[in-house]
Amino acid sequence: MTKILFVLTGTSYWTLTDGTRHPTGYWAEEFAAPYRALTGAGHRVVVATPGGVVPYVDVMSLRPAMAGGAQAALEQEATLRAADELRRPIALAGARLEDYDAVYYPGGHGPMEDLWRDADSGRLLVAALASGRPLAIVCHAPAAMLATRHDGGESPFAGYRVTAYTNDEEEAVGLAARAPWLVENALVELGVKFSRGEAWAPYTVVDRNLYTGQNPASAAPLAEQLLKAL
Repeated sequence: MTKILFVLTGTSYWTLTDGTRHPTGYWAEEFAAPYRALTGAGHRVVVATPGGVVPYVDVMSLRPAMAGGAQAALEQEATLRAADELRRPIALAGARLEDYDAVYYPGGHGPMEDLWRDADSGRLLVAALASGRPLAIVCHAPAAMLATRHDGGESPFAGYRVTAYTNDEEEAVGLAARAPWLVENALVELGVKFSRGEAWAPYTVVDRNLYTGQNPASAAPLAEQLLKAL
């Protein structure tokens, strides 16, 4: 049976520049859409988080205005309730790449609190990129690439074409001015070739075995590309 490792943030907040904690977690659509697509096609999903903590959903992502309408919000909530994997995650430190056929990172602001500096995640990403297995990362989750720098030097992701949540999108939701750093800026500094589409519209980039999506609307098309690669 084909197994996909979903790596989720383990935090429920994001620390802003002034020290306040902005409630967050993983973004519902970015888990639910790929989960439905992959499990519906017969693939098995395993969830991993730092420390094996049960991940927190960003409650804002389940509001109809943010989820794409009332029906979409209900469907996403139902998917999260039915996904037992969310309630029994494994510890990220114990995840072995050889046990999985692909790796997927959903976003939300959570990765900007923990995964961006998580050494276990960094090692997994480096190994996944080198393995040739499909590696898919969406929205804010490309922040996790920052943990792949060798001793603060170059990352193996440098030179790859990548997309992620843009500065414009962060500004549009009113958080850019309060953010300690922005994903787009950090990735450019990492050395990736950053690419963007229209704000809020689905946009994905594929470079070798690396699949990235810009925003929540990109999660479903990213999952379709991942399915074709499996």
